[in-house]
Amino acid sequence: MELLDQIKDRARKLQNRIVLAEGTEMRTLKAAEIVLKEKLARIILLGNPRVIAELTQKEGIDISGAEIIDPLNNAKRQHYAEMMVEIRKSKGLTIEEALKLLNNPLVFGPIMIKAGDADGEIAGAINATGDVLRPALQYVKTLPGVSVVSGVFFMLFKNKSIGDNGILVFADCAVMPDPDENQLAEIAVTTAKTAKTIANIDPRVAMLSFSTKGSAKHALVDKVVNATRIAHEMAPELMIDGEMQLDAALNEEVGQLKSPGSLVAGKANILVFPGLEAANIGYKLVQRLAGAEAIGPILQGMAAPINDLSRGCSVSDIVNMVAITATQAG
Repeated sequence: MELLDQIKDRARKLQNRIVLAEGTEMRTLKAAEIVLKEKLARIILLGNPRVIAELTQKEGIDISGAEIIDPLNNAKRQHYAEMMVEIRKSKGLTIEEALKLLNNPLVFGPIMIKAGDADGEIAGAINATGDVLRPALQYVKTLPGVSVVSGVFFMLFKNKSIGDNGILVFADCAVMPDPDENQLAEIAVTTAKTAKTIANIDPRVAMLSFSTKGSAKHALVDKVVNATRIAHEMAPELMIDGEMQLDAALNEEVGQLKSPGSLVAGKANILVFPGLEAANIGYKLVQRLAGAEAIGPILQGMAAPINDLSRGCSVSDIVNMVAITATQAG
């Protein structure tokens, strides 16, 4: 069974409640219809019910199984506002300000999750990444012991000998431009857990650099060396090794030559890049030149799954991200 099929099968069993914050956006509505038809999740659409009804009737979209919530007119607004004031009391947020903020679906969605009324959220088809993440970080916050949010791509190859049955996981390709050694360690550990949760992968994490086991000396190498040590301290049960060049991470002959005895060298299925620049370039090179399918970015590190779409996303992209978010929530 292919990875996306596995994810969708898991999502069907979980039946988590996923908020689609951009409930009046046409691709989102079409995706909601497919999600409901395939029983991938329980859908909560945010938006004006009248507008949503007009759009779906005009396009012949059936979302009869979805819950539709109007952020401007909801019985829980006062309760949510009080929660927001408590969470942001150090910032001096008032009830009046909170009620005004709740008019924004990108704020309403995370508060629903915080209150236990939803399990995850997707947005970004018509909103910038910063606008999606800001309220998520303010109200849902990060996982205990995690200080950074990062983004992973699952790279799917036709050649099943690559990575884990044709799957490699790249991080961080989306969020942190220049993580320090502690942040890089957190990204490594969080990515291992994401890979296990979403793809049931037994993680073998390579901390990438332009050096393998001291072959080069530089402050950039030191960062990866220190991050590897910190990651081991954070999660001693995980197979994490570095610093390591890409060929040592993926080619077993090269890996054992450059890093003999390593449990990861030549067998890595997770590649943690030293910075966003390398990671973003890396996944796009592999996508374009090796023909790999790139699924993501999948955001990780938050206390509940909230994923950001590309504004150029397709209906199928949204459907896939709903299934992924539902799996993360599980």
